[in-house]
Amino acid sequence: MPVVTTELYLLAAGILLLISLIVSRLGGRLGIPGLLLFLGVGMLAGSDGLGIQFSDYQLAQALGTVALCFILFQGGLTTNWSETRPVIRRGLSLATLGVLITAGVMAVFTHYALNLPWLVAWLLGAVVSSTDASAVFSVLKERALGLKGDIGPLLEFESGGNDPMAVFLTVGLLELIAHPSMGVLDIIPLFAQQMVIGGVLGMVLGRGALFMLNRLQLQFEGLYSVLTLALALTIFSVTAVVGGSGFLAIFVAGIILGNADFLHKRSLLSFHDGLAWLMQVAMFLTLGLLVNPRELLPTAGLALACALVLVFVARPVSVVVSLAASRMPFSHKAMVGWVGLRGAVPIVLATFPLLAGVPQAQELFNIVFFIVLTSVLLQGTTLTTMADLLGLRETRTAPSTPPMTYTPTGHSKNALVEVEVCPGSLADNQRIVDLHLPPEALVVLIHRADEYLIPRGATRLMAGDSVQVLAQAEELREVQRQLGHEA
Repeated sequence: MPVVTTELYLLAAGILLLISLIVSRLGGRLGIPGLLLFLGVGMLAGSDGLGIQFSDYQLAQALGTVALCFILFQGGLTTNWSETRPVIRRGLSLATLGVLITAGVMAVFTHYALNLPWLVAWLLGAVVSSTDASAVFSVLKERALGLKGDIGPLLEFESGGNDPMAVFLTVGLLELIAHPSMGVLDIIPLFAQQMVIGGVLGMVLGRGALFMLNRLQLQFEGLYSVLTLALALTIFSVTAVVGGSGFLAIFVAGIILGNADFLHKRSLLSFHDGLAWLMQVAMFLTLGLLVNPRELLPTAGLALACALVLVFVARPVSVVVSLAASRMPFSHKAMVGWVGLRGAVPIVLATFPLLAGVPQAQELFNIVFFIVLTSVLLQGTTLTTMADLLGLRETRTAPSTPPMTYTPTGHSKNALVEVEVCPGSLADNQRIVDLHLPPEALVVLIHRADEYLIPRGATRLMAGDSVQVLAQAEELREVQRQLGHEA
């Protein structure tokens, strides 16, 4: 009998990753979210498919925790604070009150429809209460979906901010189930502790990470990727060890870093974008392997009913109540309600009751898995259609990737910025030499009609040109003024 070696495990992992990426590419053309296909590949490779045996819930939970850590960190890195600041109150309301309302509505339904005890019903509601950062970030990117107003920043902030609330509710309810003598009020101080410590340490350690990135002179550029990995893991684990929410801390730290300047920022953002995708694929493949499709069939009817209640009742009610004080148009709230995607986080949270030995935990896990499948399939495939029906779709051209990049070193205050030439501006149809731009401002590249031009003094700028300018802040404002932008 052949011995299963490390090489065979690596071969299986490599093949599954390749198949997942190829299938996701094909699925993109059909409008099927890649996350659903990653789950499908894992399920097909599992015990009911190709026969790969995997039932280690503890390993799956650990992998999910690490993956979510890096996914939230990358989500924070790409969060534009200037766009997020106006929606922070609404985002916090959705991430806290919205999660609680969703859990409550699902608890009421599952208590009466599935005859679950109240605490177990609340546990199921808590597990599926948060929208999933990996699902929302990836599906919005896959669809290249531009939404009018501030719906996009609100959805991204909510999906990154509500995971800590869902984790807290799940862990708190498990404590109540394990210790019947405890009361609901006993876990409120724990909630305050986790949120306050998580938020404060996220800001403090995020600032510390920024200082290290700019001050620690490493010998090789590749070591900075290792440094950010170490910083992310340290921020998450230190916060968790001292009793705070590590997920909240890593998201806040990511926002602080993403909205500041640091060495090798462009390459590090690319690195963490790739790492986040790897974490998503690995997490969904692992969770797909964990499930046996045959075990889903007995609970399919009840699970489908739960999924429909979540999509059409719990999520809309939570959005309406959470945003009751907001002046957002009803169509905007409706779109927010529809993008309530559930992803890997609920499945990872569903392993907590299994490891805690909660009665009916396996049934809960199967129901949660079915809910996630339904959510990604139903909502993930209809986002564009819903945006069109509500008149909220905004046509956006994908930003071009310039062939030149610039990373400031030392104490340089220069920045390489791309500025568009506006029609009717001082620069429209003018030679560069005639503009008398600040001598410290250097025009290094011009993007026009899908080609890049090397500028010379006699080169004429035309409306619609994207001009890459290397300059400090003061000179850049003058360049922007001449190209038709307000200084």
